Amino acid sequence: MADLPSQWTHEPHHILQFRAGDKIADIDTDSSPGYTGDKDGSAEVQAERNERFAGLQEMLYANGKAGDSRSLLLVLQGMDTAGKGSIVKHVVGAGNPQGIQYTSFGVPTEEERAHHYLWRIRKALPAAGHIGVFDRSHYEDVLVVRVHELVPREVWEPRYDEINAFEEELVDSGTIVVKCAMFVSLDEQKRRLAERLDRPDRYWKYNPGDLDERKLWPAYQEAYQAVLDRTSTDHAPWFVIPCDKKWYTRLAINELLIEALKSMKLAWPPPGFDVEAEKKKLAQS
Repeated sequence: MADLPSQWTHEPHHILQFRAGDKIADIDTDSSPGYTGDKDGSAEVQAERNERFAGLQEMLYANGKAGDSRSLLLVLQGMDTAGKGSIVKHVVGAGNPQGIQYTSFGVPTEEERAHHYLWRIRKALPAAGHIGVFDRSHYEDVLVVRVHELVPREVWEPRYDEINAFEEELVDSGTIVVKCAMFVSLDEQKRRLAERLDRPDRYWKYNPGDLDERKLWPAYQEAYQAVLDRTSTDHAPWFVIPCDKKWYTRLAINELLIEALKSMKLAWPPPGFDVEAEKKKLAQS
C-alpha cells in the first residue's frame, strides 16, 4: 500500500470487489468504502492520482509500440446518471488519448443486430498497449434485453456463461478486464435528471426515456444481481462502485485502474538503437 494515498484504509480492489452472497439491495450508494477523506480534499488527491495513472498508461502505450501485446479493458456498467461519462472525462481523460479507445454502446444498429451480440464488442476491443473503455457493454444483452423482454429467456439465459468464456479468452490473451458496476440511488438520479432540465448546457444529456427506466428499477435490480452473481469470476471480477458522491466514484475507479496497471509490472521499453551513437550523430547534424 506504499503507493496508495493515506486516505485509503484498504486497497480498493479488495474492498470494492463483489463477493458471493453480496446483495445489491444492501449497497449504500452514498458511502465511500475504504476512504477516510472527504469532498474538500478530493480534488487534490484526484490530480495526484491522475498524474500517476497517466504515467502508467503512457508506459503501457510505449510497451505496445515496442511489441508488448498486453492491454486493459475498463467496463463501465450502470443506470443513467451513474457517472460513466464523468469517469471518461475526469479519470481516463487524464491519459494520453493516443492510447485510449473509447466506445459507447447504444441500441444495436441494424447491421449489429444481424450478427451475434458479441460481434460489435469484439470489434471494439483495445489494441496492444491501449486502454479500452466501454460505456455500457456486452452486459446490456443480459440487462436491458432481460428487463424489456426483447428476446426469450432461453436466448439470454446462456449468455452469462458465454460472457464468462469470452472474458476468460480476453484475459488469457493478455487483456486485464476491470469491470465496474456503478450504482446511484433513485433520489440522486432524480436530482441529476432535474439538473439536466434546469441547465441548457445539459439538455443534450437528457433522455425522456430515462423516466420510463426509473419505473423498472426493481426489475433492473434483479437483473443486476444475476449479472454480479453469475459473471463475477476470478479472471474478471466485478467491482461495486457507490456513485452518489461523484468525487468518490472518480477516486475509486482511478485507483482500480492504477492497481491494474501496476499489476502488469511495466517498465519503459529499451531503445532499439544505440543511444550514444545517436547522440553523437545528432550533435553533428
